[in-house]
Amino acid sequence: MGKPLFYEILEKPATSCIIALCCAIWFYIQRKHIGYSHVGLSYETAIEGHYWRIITSALSHISVIHLVFNMSSLWSLGVVEQLGHMSMGMEFYLQYTLVLIVLSGALVLLSYHVLIQRFKLEYFRRVTAVGYSCVVFGWMTILSVKQPSSKLELFGFLSLPISFAPFESLIFTSIIVPQASFIGHLSGIIVGYAIAWGLIHGMTNYWAITMLGWIVFVFVFSLKRSGAYDFRFLEIEPVTDPSLPSVRFLASGNGRTLQMSTLPVGASDLV
Repeated sequence: MGKPLFYEILEKPATSCIIALCCAIWFYIQRKHIGYSHVGLSYETAIEGHYWRIITSALSHISVIHLVFNMSSLWSLGVVEQLGHMSMGMEFYLQYTLVLIVLSGALVLLSYHVLIQRFKLEYFRRVTAVGYSCVVFGWMTILSVKQPSSKLELFGFLSLPISFAPFESLIFTSIIVPQASFIGHLSGIIVGYAIAWGLIHGMTNYWAITMLGWIVFVFVFSLKRSGAYDFRFLEIEPVTDPSLPSVRFLASGNGRTLQMSTLPVGASDLV
């Protein structure tokens, strides 16, 4: 007989919080009838400066089957938090989850760019990626390299050898979720191998916090500039002066107002 769920949650606190967050976002999306186009990541939205979608697309799910598959896989992969004796553990898990979210999203966009510009496949200009699959496949890959004897539990009854799980799951999801992003899953696998083989390494709490700070900064300003959400305490005013961008705080009746002067962005019209 397995451990009670309460004890497993205590052993996987970071994983439990991420699952709770993704489920809460899914519930909110269903309640508000939000679609792929509102939260997903696509080449068109990226070149328009919607960089905040790298984060929202990773944490959002539209299909309940997709959510259940990703969260059941993630729960099994949460064993990484318990492997502190193998130079992993909770800090490693949180640090490289950030890396997986950002780099796999960037790799998806780079792949779309090559397919569109080099191979003239205009279809990928409007393909919208949504879901935590990139991160899930990344952790599958890392665990398959660092602990190949592990098992991946899916839906509580299906068990796969972790050494083959990334590519088995790639085929499995393509069957049960036909709309699943092959490029997104493959991007997660590539970044996962880069981390597992030490090509991407050196993350510490300092660099993780620094990276998180930049993510929040870019998220808020790209969200503001795209007009998707109105942060009233922020004012971003483009000017025609060719000098370098400047940032300053101005006193106002409601506190502080941040003003930024930037050049007009012409690259958003490039295809």
